[in-house]
Amino acid sequence: MTQKEISKRYDLEDRTLIFATRVRASVKRLRKTITNMKMGKQVIRVSGSVGSNYIEANESLSKKDFVMRIKISRKESKESRYWLRLLDTGDDSELEKERKVLVQEATELMKIFGSILQKSE
Repeated sequence: MTQKEISKRYDLEDRTLIFATRVRASVKRLRKTITNMKMGKQVIRVSGSVGSNYIEANESLSKKDFVMRIKISRKESKESRYWLRLLDTGDDSELEKERKVLVQEATELMKIFGSILQKSE
């Protein structure tokens, strides 16, 4: 593996960490309704899973394991996008703007993992 490939791998690890961190910060700012609390827990869980499965893929012992972990990361990105869309930001325009940015980031991560998957199979 070249130095550039190693750097890109860790850039994506950092990017998924930043994504999960931003999701958590946004959920903390939501109105404390029963719905937001339930969905908030789910989106926090799934957004963290995106990066953790990518890290697992990088440490995989076989190509088959790598492909499976990348598929899971892509799936978790899709699920993150879904839950982010359902969050109720109320009248908070800043929170709504951040939610849209996070939805876009989840979409981009999903596409990145899809591209990795195509190149790996």
